[in-house]
Parts: sequence; C-alpha cells; structure tokens
Amino acid sequence: MKPKPNTSVANQSKLFGLVLSGGASTRMGEDKGLVDYHGLPQREYLYQLLKGLCDDVFLSVQEKQLDEVPSGLKTILDQDKFKGPFNGILSAYEAHKDVAWLVLACDLPFMNSEALQHLIELRNPKKDATAFFNQEMGQPEPLACIWETNGLEKALKFLEDSNNRSPKIFLMNTDIELVKPKDEQVLFNANLPSDHDFVKKKLAE
Repeated sequence: MKPKPNTSVANQSKLFGLVLSGGASTRMGEDKGLVDYHGLPQREYLYQLLKGLCDDVFLSVQEKQLDEVPSGLKTILDQDKFKGPFNGILSAYEAHKDVAWLVLACDLPFMNSEALQHLIELRNPKKDATAFFNQEMGQPEPLACIWETNGLEKALKFLEDSNNRSPKIFLMNTDIELVKPKDEQVLFNANLPSDHDFVKKKLAE
C-alpha cells in the first residue's frame, strides 16, 4: 500500500501566485497596476496569467486600493511591517506560510504564459527560490521569482539582522536556482511614461 504523503511536504509543493500592485508608482505618474496594455488593467492581466498556472492567485494591495479591485479577485493587504517589495511578499507569506509564491511585479507588460511556464518547469523547490536571471544586469530578478517557504523564512531573518531591505540583495546571498528567460524582454519594467509609450508601440507591432 502506498504510504500517505506528509501533509506539510505536500503543501510546500503548492504554488500560489502574487501580483505586487501596492506601490506608489510615483515615477509613472499613475498607478502602474491600472495601466492598460492588453485590454484590461495590467495587474488583472498578470492575475489571469497566474490563474492558469498556480493553485491560487492574489493581488497584493494597500487598504486604500480595495475599492478599485473587481469582485472575484482575491487580495492580500500589505501589512506595512516591511519597506519596499518585501512588504507585499512577506505579507503574503504570513497569510499562507505553507506554500511557495510565484511573485510578479505589476510593471512587467511583456510577461507571458510561456515565460512563466518555463520558470515553473525549472523550479527547484530544494533551493530558497527560483528566479529569472536578468542577463543585462547580471542579477536575479526577485519580482519575477518563485519564493519557497524556506527562503521566505530566511528573508524574515535577513530583515531582522540587516538594515538592507532589498529582495535582490537577499537572493544574491542565498541558495537559489537561476533561470534564463527565452525572451529577455519579458523582464522589461515599465516605470516611466516613456516606457509606457515604448511598450504600446512594441505591442502594436
């Protein structure tokens, strides 16, 4: 008779999706999560991409954004215990500690299902994270990354012991799997009005 799997181990293989959309978007001049590149707000576009690949999906938002979230989309409120992107990531971890998280920033207009499937296929749950490798920067991309439970626990300790609040610096100093995207354009961040114009032009082509 086949032994019953350990529940905690089984849960750790689960993958939840998280779209980080609680930032101030000061450089763009408008909420980056609400910019329309694909016929709907960008955060909803990414939410739908993740929905087809993950066991469950959530938007990371601030309380003041809740009224703007369409019904049917699940949310996790930023707890404001941490500064920067770690705020959304670790708020999600504290809400569901027994799953891994595929985290996406809301400003990735060229991200697509093929790229995400590639990342998931090369996921190494024995590592602290599996991250896309930004070859132009020569660094891991923490906001296009699968964060394992063990890695998130280490991130909490990292924040307790360090004044550094950068998820990228954390990933560069821990045990991770790096994945080169087949198309590096999926990692392009649209942060400025000029970036918005560039993306719209490229998508029109």
